[in-house]
Amino acid sequence: MCLLLGAAGVGKTLLVKRLQNILPHHVGTNLTDIVAHRKITIRELGGCMSPIWSSYYGNCHSLLFVMDASNPTQLSASCVQLLGLLSAEELAKASVLILFNKMYGSRSDLPCYMTVEEMKSLIRLPDIIACAKQNITAAEISARDGTGLAAILLWLQEQHR
Repeated sequence: MCLLLGAAGVGKTLLVKRLQNILPHHVGTNLTDIVAHRKITIRELGGCMSPIWSSYYGNCHSLLFVMDASNPTQLSASCVQLLGLLSAEELAKASVLILFNKMYGSRSDLPCYMTVEEMKSLIRLPDIIACAKQNITAAEISARDGTGLAAILLWLQEQHR
């Protein structure tokens, strides 16, 4: 099981649907099977469901955590959510891929746009990685235009061998 988590509106639903090549059409929770050498089940949980995310940690082998690169005001709340996930004992052995979504495409349309390096620095990602029990990787993606999706699939394959 792979959990797909992040605040509301960060692009989780579009991401999972892009991984399936299906257009999004729901809100809340979604259970998706992706075949990447073997079947990997991805459970997407909406940001509004964060109070009950812990109910789903039990079978979690990997975690995709999405942050919205176009919304710097939401970054601190997302970081708090991430720290909560990393401190959960049930997720201590889960591999984590932090996805900085909305990094490509319409950069000029985003007046508060930050680079991924600025985002990593702001949330102190090197310190988080150094202190976490989990193996953490970070990637830039755009669920809208599909940039970075192949890297996610490759990461999932490696984690679920």
